[in-house]
Amino acid sequence: MEGQKVYGYMRVSGKDQNEDRQKIALLESGIPERQIYMDKLSGKDFERPQYKKMLKKLDSDSVLYIKSIDRLGRNYLDLNEQWRIITKEKGADIVVLDMPVLDTRRQKNLLGTFISDLVLSLLGYVAENERVTIKQRQAEGIAAAKLKGVRFGRPPIPLPDNFHQLRKDWRMGKISMKEAAQKCGMKEKTFYSKAVKCEKEECPN
Repeated sequence: MEGQKVYGYMRVSGKDQNEDRQKIALLESGIPERQIYMDKLSGKDFERPQYKKMLKKLDSDSVLYIKSIDRLGRNYLDLNEQWRIITKEKGADIVVLDMPVLDTRRQKNLLGTFISDLVLSLLGYVAENERVTIKQRQAEGIAAAKLKGVRFGRPPIPLPDNFHQLRKDWRMGKISMKEAAQKCGMKEKTFYSKAVKCEKEECPN
């Protein structure tokens, strides 16, 4: 590390996720704590404040350490693009601690670059495919639950006791929509939409 500027990057998905494992690995690799940047955000994209701050520091004399490739990102295309920016545009090296083959300091030749880029592409594809599969399974689970009658979201607010009578009076022209809505404690738009929905569902006459 002599003569090089070293940085560490960490990412956790939420505020309650423990980041100690990543931090310990970076510290044990000799990264000063002040040179470690961390975001508590999803890995779906690179709109992360600490990552952007760290990226500005990188140059051809820099080495970036991360615990595992998914801590850098999960989106296949974005991950490859950021890897290109760091290694090609910035000229910095990347060391993935959990994957020694992803160490751009090794084999500074065409074969070494090819192997590193190939492994990165494969890992990025697997991570992206896993993310898509999880989302697909979630969507299929929700669809299956809906078929069984499971409802999602907030439970509907029950209609006031006087709603049906006021709806009938309004439909018969005995009172205005404004008056009916006020007596139900609703806005006119809300009263109207609930009245129409009720009539479609054949509410009590």
